[in-house]
Amino acid sequence: MLTQTITVVNPTGIHARPAALLVNQAKKFTSEITISKDDKTVPMKSVINLLGMGLECNDVVTISANGADEQEAIQSLKDLFQSFAAHD
Repeated sequence: MLTQTITVVNPTGIHARPAALLVNQAKKFTSEITISKDDKTVPMKSVINLLGMGLECNDVVTISANGADEQEAIQSLKDLFQSFAAHD
């Protein structure tokens, strides 16, 4: 299992559009992928679960992946999170 701590940089947080992009990216991998903030952990392959996290700009989250493609999954999701810096 690999984990990566990421700061949400999207100025408007993780709303419907970035959540859908993150979930679609997560679904490309066979690994089990979760996202955690504080004491709440949810699967990253569900838009409803991700939106339910209520992630705002500057929130710190941990992404965990467990499976054959865990390294690629973590890197891909980290890159996608960072790409939201200048976008809504």
